Amino acid sequence: MSFEGSYMGANDRISDLAIMECKICWTPYDPSEGDDTRQIDAGVPFADLPGDWSCPTCCAPKEQFMVREDPGAASLLEANRIGAITRRLEADFREIYNAKMRDVPIVNKSLQVEAVGFARHGDTLLGVLVSPWFMNLILLPDAGQDWSGLKAGRKEVVSFPSGEYEFIHNTREMIGGYKACSLFSPMHDFKRHKDATDVARAVRIALFQDENRAETDRAADIRAAREDHVAAVNAAEDEADNDPAPTRRAVITGGLTLTEDRPDGSDG
Repeated sequence: MSFEGSYMGANDRISDLAIMECKICWTPYDPSEGDDTRQIDAGVPFADLPGDWSCPTCCAPKEQFMVREDPGAASLLEANRIGAITRRLEADFREIYNAKMRDVPIVNKSLQVEAVGFARHGDTLLGVLVSPWFMNLILLPDAGQDWSGLKAGRKEVVSFPSGEYEFIHNTREMIGGYKACSLFSPMHDFKRHKDATDVARAVRIALFQDENRAETDRAADIRAAREDHVAAVNAAEDEADNDPAPTRRAVITGGLTLTEDRPDGSDG
């Protein structure tokens, strides 16, 4: 569906807050008010109106409406910009899955590749990448940043309110340079994709909670578990460089799965 006169007809650039106006009789549709004539509740965006909805005054179809004002335009444009970047990240790792990982035992085929919760963080984009074989915190360069020179395998400690986290540098063809901190691998504890993305969103929040900082004293124990775990993962996964070792995972993932941070997945 497109709207004449609305950002060159690009429906995906109209936010849920957009107030639309009929080009024929100038009747507005304000999502904060809805439409009593068609029993449309307040809060329904213009894009979500029924396909047969028409102007309550002159019966003009939706296509004859244009934007009068859009309070959410800036945030929508930002979300679309970030979405374009994260879609390249997802495409890179879907290619890895289809080319190398599909039949590897480490893979949980109930899951898929999805970028979760990406948003600006300083001069970077921060979010979580969920895949059938790992869940990683990911840092991507934002506008004006050039990470093309990152050296694969180099480690970097990044500070957040909850503690210090070790990220590993890498590059991919479509996304270019990125930095990754492993949270989970393998992913067999997750029975549904929604379970994994729910945990990813919870991790994204917990990363910025000061109360988690005291738990970072477990760094030595986690590092030992990490080394054993990575040895096992590397034996089964050719793409190990793209699945960096877990660092301080228990700090922000504690209590979010059924197992503790142990290399064999046991809970004892």
